[in-house]
Amino acid sequence: MFLIGPVGPMELVLIILIIVIIFGARKLPELGKSLGEGIKNFRKSITSKEKENEPPPDKTEPPAKEE
Repeated sequence: MFLIGPVGPMELVLIILIIVIIFGARKLPELGKSLGEGIKNFRKSITSKEKENEPPPDKTEPPAKEE
């Protein structure tokens, strides 16, 4: 399933260390926030497109009252 192999705890520590070195500790909260907002907007756009493709529910009018 993995191309490189399973990622262990030491590899995760190394990846996190490299990310901190590249972006700096001050930019990480901003990066996480913008990534979260991007994912939220992506999910919202997918669900809105699915709702557009659904046919509208049948709206039947109630029969008129006869007096």
